[in-house]
Amino acid sequence: IMLNVEEIQSILPHRYPFLLIDRVLEFKKGESIIAYKNVTFNEEIFQGHFPGHPIYPGVMIIEGMAQAGGVLAFKSLDNQEELKNKVVYFMSIDKAKFRSPVKPGDRLEYRISVLKNRGKIWSLEAKSFVDEKLVSEALLQAMIMDK
Repeated sequence: IMLNVEEIQSILPHRYPFLLIDRVLEFKKGESIIAYKNVTFNEEIFQGHFPGHPIYPGVMIIEGMAQAGGVLAFKSLDNQEELKNKVVYFMSIDKAKFRSPVKPGDRLEYRISVLKNRGKIWSLEAKSFVDEKLVSEALLQAMIMDK
């Protein structure tokens, strides 16, 4: 399954400038997702982070991984009609590590795997790559709730 940005917007409530996934490349229900974001110099964040030395903020990478995790959790629901009434809340981010800076021109690939799913609670292993090089990782925990 491949999802374009319009299909992603039908799943996530996020919009510009905070939708941080451009495409989903691979999805395995209840197991994993691979998605990416093209990081461009035109993004507002680079006006202040940092002038003359643009670095994509680590918190934005974590948020992008979280959004990919949200798509994974939502698309894994048995009743897709329920999506309209649900929202994903992140409960924890643990063991976050940033291994290499992400810069304009990079394609940031998010690879998220389910560690555990109990009802509404999802535990996820999240990793981000640029050109097959690990740039960031974290353990995420989320809950699907009624709006």
